Amino acid sequence: MARKYSKKASAKVGRAMKKRKAGTLKSGRSGRKVKSRKQAIAIALSEARAEGKKVPKKAAKKKKTAKKSKRKAKR
Repeated sequence: MARKYSKKASAKVGRAMKKRKAGTLKSGRSGRKVKSRKQAIAIALSEARAEGKKVPKKAAKKKKTAKKSKRKAKR
């Protein structure tokens, strides 16, 4: 089976995790320290995508459906 991520992308994630553990990984605009594991992975994959490495596209966000009010349905 083919790899989902390239080896270079996996290496990026590994480096991001080490930086997070050391407390030197910072988020984009705000420059705040990254504490969550998920955010560290997201940053690494984003950087890998920007460099043109083999990384799957971001998942599309699901649209919320409008719920009808129960009160109006009873009347």
